[in-house]
Amino acid sequence: MSSSIYSKPGQTLVKLNGAWIGKAHTLFAFAAFIGALVVGVALHYHKIVENEHYGFPHEWFPSVSATIGDRYPERSVFQVFIAITSGPRFFLVGLLYILTARPDSIKPKILLVSGLLRTLTCGGWTYITSTDDHDWHDIFMISYLVLTIPWTICNISLSRADTAGLFYRKIFATAFFSSLVPLVYFFIQHKVHRVAGAYTIYAFFEWSLVLFDVAFDSATIFDFANLELRVVDIKGVTNAKQYETVAKAPVHDPSKGFGYFSFIVAIFNSFIFWSVLTSLPLLIWYFPLWYMGISGYEAALLAIVAPLVLLIPLLRRFYAYLPQIPQLLTAVGVAAFWVHKPEYRLETVAVGAAFGCISLANQFWGISSKPLAGLHRGTAFGLGLVLSSIAKYAFFTNNPIWPIMHEANGGWNTTGVVIAVVFGLLVSRPQYVKNQPTSIAGPKESAVAAAFGLAGLIFALHTLLSDSSTIITWVWEGYPVRGPQPIPHGAVTIAAMLLGIYLGVARPKFSGSYIAFIISNIGAYVLYTFPGWAGYVGGLILTVYLLSITPIILEAAGRHNPGISFGLGFFFLVLIYLAHVWIVAYAFVPGGPLLRERTDIVLAVQQVFIGLGIFSNSRITTHSKPRKISPNSPLNGGVLLLRKITSQTLAVITILLALTGGITFQRYNKPAPVPHHAQDKVMTAAIWTVHFGLDNDMWASEDRMRDVIEELEVDVIGFLESDTQRAIMGHRDLTQKIAEDLGYYADFGPGPNKHTWGCCLLSKFPIINSTHHLLPSPVGELAPAIHATLDVYGELVDVVVFHSGQEEDVEDRRLQSLGVADIMASSDRPLVLLSYLVTRPLEGNYHTYVSEHSGMSDIDPSDWDRWCEYILYKNIKRTGYARVSRSTITDTEIQVGKFVIGDKSANTNTFKHESQVPEGLRFPALFRGEGVRGHRYHVFDEPRYFE
Repeated sequence: MSSSIYSKPGQTLVKLNGAWIGKAHTLFAFAAFIGALVVGVALHYHKIVENEHYGFPHEWFPSVSATIGDRYPERSVFQVFIAITSGPRFFLVGLLYILTARPDSIKPKILLVSGLLRTLTCGGWTYITSTDDHDWHDIFMISYLVLTIPWTICNISLSRADTAGLFYRKIFATAFFSSLVPLVYFFIQHKVHRVAGAYTIYAFFEWSLVLFDVAFDSATIFDFANLELRVVDIKGVTNAKQYETVAKAPVHDPSKGFGYFSFIVAIFNSFIFWSVLTSLPLLIWYFPLWYMGISGYEAALLAIVAPLVLLIPLLRRFYAYLPQIPQLLTAVGVAAFWVHKPEYRLETVAVGAAFGCISLANQFWGISSKPLAGLHRGTAFGLGLVLSSIAKYAFFTNNPIWPIMHEANGGWNTTGVVIAVVFGLLVSRPQYVKNQPTSIAGPKESAVAAAFGLAGLIFALHTLLSDSSTIITWVWEGYPVRGPQPIPHGAVTIAAMLLGIYLGVARPKFSGSYIAFIISNIGAYVLYTFPGWAGYVGGLILTVYLLSITPIILEAAGRHNPGISFGLGFFFLVLIYLAHVWIVAYAFVPGGPLLRERTDIVLAVQQVFIGLGIFSNSRITTHSKPRKISPNSPLNGGVLLLRKITSQTLAVITILLALTGGITFQRYNKPAPVPHHAQDKVMTAAIWTVHFGLDNDMWASEDRMRDVIEELEVDVIGFLESDTQRAIMGHRDLTQKIAEDLGYYADFGPGPNKHTWGCCLLSKFPIINSTHHLLPSPVGELAPAIHATLDVYGELVDVVVFHSGQEEDVEDRRLQSLGVADIMASSDRPLVLLSYLVTRPLEGNYHTYVSEHSGMSDIDPSDWDRWCEYILYKNIKRTGYARVSRSTITDTEIQVGKFVIGDKSANTNTFKHESQVPEGLRFPALFRGEGVRGHRYHVFDEPRYFE
């Protein structure tokens, strides 16, 4: 056989930078512990948080030992990854000895021996659990901790003084040993004094020890960066052809980090970022909602300014070398659904959001140093937003991995955690370079302008495009339909977002121009000013623009110190978020009247912020702009690389369009609504103040609302406090889930740009016409109303849904009562008022609503125990009335009335027994006595029927 196929003696076959040993050790060690924690909490949460004294809810976070050693499969997850870690671990110990070995010193030998023994004892307490043999488990564990002392001391004393590794070792060693004191204290509180909750705090410190221990050894990444491991064929016995591609590989591969795999990873990590970011204000909203004012929990929003910590060089370098750390910690925000207590769940999401923002800053810091990397990563970021919007499109405007979701209400939370962890482990920084400069910006570039641009972009994407139905509700006018509807036109919004992403790749120069910015301002103006199709077209123009500039704005911010551009950017974002809330919550916040109903100001500020971002991008000098590349340059691949990015983008766009089309087809093809008791010509009408679709335990309540509405056989229902199309409410539409599942026509009511808390109408009967009203409110909150005309068994019947202002604003409520009385008086058709009046029966404004002028009668004048909800009627036969308890869905009951169409007999206030009522006119017996799921007839303990 010819010898030409063999290598030459001494040829290097494989080379590996030593830093990968430290990275692999850190990655697999974290995967072992975090993987076991995720699986354990998912499968055995209540069991692993329980100890000999207390269980959930007193103890709500598991200890390390309970997580990794007590149950299958989390124990196996831990053991598998620890086994994988052993390889890099032995390499790590050996390389450290080689680096520090000195013939005249015994410290390197102590380091070697203690390192080897620590590895072996780690295997001891890993594979012999406390359940297997408690004594031997403790012996190995104590030995491991004792050996940590010489290992730490020798590591620090042998580290070179001029290395970053020494600095990190001191930080993490100090943190490790400092944690021992509170660890012991809370263990005694638990073990001796049996203090409830002490073991949970002990568990946090125990987990901290694990993290600090692994982080201490991660400092070897710095030490080993100057080492190279090689496999050398010393006798030339290997097949040379097998390694020819290695020998001929170019020194620099411009396409590295631009593959489909890295693109998909970036998209899913962006999806996780948007899921966590959009859930934070939603969870915050729960607390002022119950406090009816500032609660203090609003401070959790400041978590998103966490990129300010990147002003610290130590943390900036640490996250740059290990981008997996902040991305994995973002997953905490997804896993928050396992935390049942609302306060703790909010705090958990705040932690996830903080690290999500840090990870975003980390991903784009210095991205311009690698040509087209910013375009690649920024495009993926925009596609992640689209993916989250599609998820909400499929799940009736709820993101299925939000922490207000769980298995009982249709959540896919566990799937979300898996996605967050897997893609968090796979994250990378294509622009990674050793000793990366803090800023690569030119002298004319402004970090503050870039920060404003970032704030404006994130705010616009969140408040207008995180849900495909938001700009549609902005321009909705009611019936007859004169504009877009969430289904099917939400798909058009998503298509416009994808068009913007394509233009950002294909025409970045135009997207970043002032001409495009001016066009976007026109689109924003048209969206704000015009209803119906015209306003929607303006919104689509703005949509295309926002997605097209996403890579530009993020890349411009990444050229500066990320602590400044991203830290300040998210601080500015907090300010504009507050302004966005103040325009509708003005009655409950300090200084609120200054921004009362000023959506125009907030929209203008958004555009000014974005304009500053465009200005920042324009100040990048031509020779430093990454896209100004030579098509024939051998260094960066030029046009070929851009074609690769375009191809990837078009492929993902095609998939997302197909997915959107499938969802649209599935949701759009629904049968026409059918009334419950058509044969009896009954219209069952109800009113319910639904508290923005969050129940008392901070879970999304649409499914529970749907179930009780179906069981009550309601034909027409008015929802109050139903406008959730704002950042603080998650940009949701409470009508979609219930209307599609049960078969209703839906009128969303006045849109979010009308600054009300919302009212909406669901009807089994066709809505012929509906008009939206804003009642006089010179001081307090705006009072919305819907005046709708329904085709009820061939007869036109009017329904008015109305929410009055709050108790404190007496004059507002008086003027509103006059306005609603005029609306009711304007109709001579049968009419039912479903309302929230804030008055006592037979007192004050009650006599304006129930009067000769309005022509209205009270459904039950003898019901003295009312304050808010009322059902009034005229020119229609009223036969029944019931009050149904809310369970834990909201803070307000359901009131239900039954009306018969075509019956011209006079109404009386004389009661009759249910046995005298035809079957089709009776209320369901399901809610008698204890009722079902906390819903029952109450106050009267049974329905009332009238002659």
